[in-house]
Amino acid sequence: MSVKSAVPPSTQNQKLMELLGMDRMKLSSKTREAQSVSERWMRYLGFPGGILLFLLVLYAPAGAGLSASAQAGAACFGLALVWWVTEPFPTYVTSLMLMFLLLVTRTSDSKAIMAVLGMEVIWLNLLAFILSSMLVKVKLAKRMALWLILKFGKKASWALFAFLILQMILAPLIPATAARAVMTLPLMIVVAAIYGATEDTNNNFGRNLFLLNLVGISVLSSMTMTGSSANLIAVGLIESMGGGRVYYMDWAKVGAPIAIVTMVFMWIVGQKFVFPIAKKDQHPALEGGLGLVHQQYAELGPLRAEEKKAIGIFLMVLFFWMTDIFHMQWFGVEISAPFAALLGAVIVLFPRYGILQWSEAEIPWHLLIFSAGAYAGGLALDETGAAEWFVRMLFGGMNLKGVPFGFSYTVVIAIMMYSHLLTTSKTVRTLIMLPIIITLAKALGWNPMSFALPAALCIDWVVGLPISGKPNVILFSTNQYSVVDNFKYGILACTFGVGIMVLSAMTWFHWIGLTPSFWAVIP
Repeated sequence: MSVKSAVPPSTQNQKLMELLGMDRMKLSSKTREAQSVSERWMRYLGFPGGILLFLLVLYAPAGAGLSASAQAGAACFGLALVWWVTEPFPTYVTSLMLMFLLLVTRTSDSKAIMAVLGMEVIWLNLLAFILSSMLVKVKLAKRMALWLILKFGKKASWALFAFLILQMILAPLIPATAARAVMTLPLMIVVAAIYGATEDTNNNFGRNLFLLNLVGISVLSSMTMTGSSANLIAVGLIESMGGGRVYYMDWAKVGAPIAIVTMVFMWIVGQKFVFPIAKKDQHPALEGGLGLVHQQYAELGPLRAEEKKAIGIFLMVLFFWMTDIFHMQWFGVEISAPFAALLGAVIVLFPRYGILQWSEAEIPWHLLIFSAGAYAGGLALDETGAAEWFVRMLFGGMNLKGVPFGFSYTVVIAIMMYSHLLTTSKTVRTLIMLPIIITLAKALGWNPMSFALPAALCIDWVVGLPISGKPNVILFSTNQYSVVDNFKYGILACTFGVGIMVLSAMTWFHWIGLTPSFWAVIP
């Protein structure tokens, strides 16, 4: 099918067609333009506000049990958080400033700060972008995106739903959330462009698309115990400290319904109320509509040899990602997600037989610097004990003896759900929070499983801020939404999650024997 416009294409349409061509997929390092008066004021006030918060925390009287290094780390992270949210500077500049402050305040030493660039997550991001560049160069990402939009793209809501289903399918197969974000990012960029959402011309379709994927990548990881390594750590703690074994189906029958209901809720509410999609953005913005998409798809023709090679490489990496629990048995060594991506990158870049040259790999170095600063700050909070001190102060100030189970349960779930705003590491949150929650349950006289397993479902819900998780950092760099947009959408998802978990404790969890009566009291 061939559809041509009778008039020269508009400048906007030319930009969309360039993105639809997907010859290159580069994440811009420029600061997103302020889109309202309130955002402009946030940027004006954010710079002095961050400095003020830094000084207040640094020179405040130390709390009981809080070391000087922990207080300094909290001050440094507070300044960075204000600047990341208000964006007076590009996010990577703030990250570099944070790393410098951690050194001069003696919160961390230079070796520990610089070592973050060697972390597995940084390498996974870098290598995954090489694989993503492969999908873009051979036009396989374009083929997948065009097929997706032809099948589901006649209306914006169904295009969003297609991504929800895609993330739901990938979640149990690929435990690495950053890998899922990177492998689907080219599809998001093209589909967003088809609906007129680019980094230069944001609209609410783009906000819904990227934020629905952000929430989906994280929340849907809680469907199974293999959804992330932190889930498996939680299972181990529940067994070793709580005395209860969690089987795969035990986790799935409590985690999957919660995650799926939440995602359907966000799909409906996001496009209707949070970021309502304008009528003009409900359909493709390209001149010629889906006819142009049909034309582009037909021009791709059958799968070429280069595309088949890319599929083979990607399936190999996917195989290693999906079978990591068998690696020791098969190979005598575990091939972790970064090393599986490393093997794929070697084949992709191999002279003569590969697909890419190094100069063709679109690696967003500004994104890696932003990530490095966020992880350096988060690790400083963890290693100095600031994060654990804050959590203990929260629980220690509450007297939950003699109150109904439901009240204690709600407090535990809420604290666990929102604790991701305090520390960027799911593993560290698990190691800090789960032992406290299990000990609390024993002290109150409740079965530790009734608190610990629902709380463990919250580990993956790291959706409140761009620095809260690896996929957040990746998607935020598209400039399709602001920090405030992320916070609004993410906190709504978390708040709904708390509500649905409380409702489940009254009904589903109680019916399957996980929780006692919601109003039960132990004298």
